[in-house]
Amino acid sequence: MTQVECVVCGANRLGESPVWSAHEQRLYWVDSRAPAVFRLDPATGAVAELPLPSIVGSIGLRRGGGLVAALQTGLHLLDFDSGRLDFVADPEAHLPENRFNDGRCDRQGRFWSGTMNDARRDPTGSLYRLNPDFTVTRIRDDIIVPNSICWSPEDTVMYFADTYRQQMMAYAFHPDAGEVSDLRLFTDDREGPGRPDGSTVDAEGFLWNAKFGGGRVVRYDPTGRIDRIVSLPVSQPSSCVFGGADLRTLYITSATQRLDHAQLAAQPLAGGVFAVDVGVAGLAEPEFAG
Repeated sequence: MTQVECVVCGANRLGESPVWSAHEQRLYWVDSRAPAVFRLDPATGAVAELPLPSIVGSIGLRRGGGLVAALQTGLHLLDFDSGRLDFVADPEAHLPENRFNDGRCDRQGRFWSGTMNDARRDPTGSLYRLNPDFTVTRIRDDIIVPNSICWSPEDTVMYFADTYRQQMMAYAFHPDAGEVSDLRLFTDDREGPGRPDGSTVDAEGFLWNAKFGGGRVVRYDPTGRIDRIVSLPVSQPSSCVFGGADLRTLYITSATQRLDHAQLAAQPLAGGVFAVDVGVAGLAEPEFAG
């Protein structure tokens, strides 16, 4: 059996967007609802917290230090140590009910993030690409809850999930242009358990996906076949990333939101961050080049 360790046993309402900084040997993640960004030093167990002024959906590393952050108020550059937040763009200022959700940097230095309606689950969200010159390109629309943004090791496939539609999709990815085409079904989760949330890809090209409400992380081979299941002591894992000195530790965030008193009592570690040695290495986290 795979041993699961709770490395940060704090009750995040909506822990999300874990990213591993190889340079710092630190794990960053967000609590979207706090809202705040956190940083863990695994060597000491010390956790630092930076409160933010609005709901935060995702973060990415930035070349030369710092982060790029997708907030309800738009896309920003963030310096964790000073707390400085610099506005970049808000492509949906005209949609006050929308906010950014899942996001990730590609290996060409662009940051991708999707939006969602946070008041109702209407399909008013879109997927955006923030380019290194700080221009923003809309890639697609008709999204309810965007998640699972990640790429194959060869940069030929981009994965994406609309959580409320309970399907993970795969695009043909064109890395030089930063464009996608030939959308196809990767997995169908409509029979459950859980819905597809955040994902990461390992060095063998297998995708790891957190099943929100399903209490597990599932590893899929490149054809979409289930290869392995890691069961967790919480029902709402939200995302995952590889970290550690050898990138062999899978870090998993989780959430407490919408759990009632009985469920919280049965899941005392809900909202924590978990670590699992899954016996396979991950890939270095890309950084935003802007």
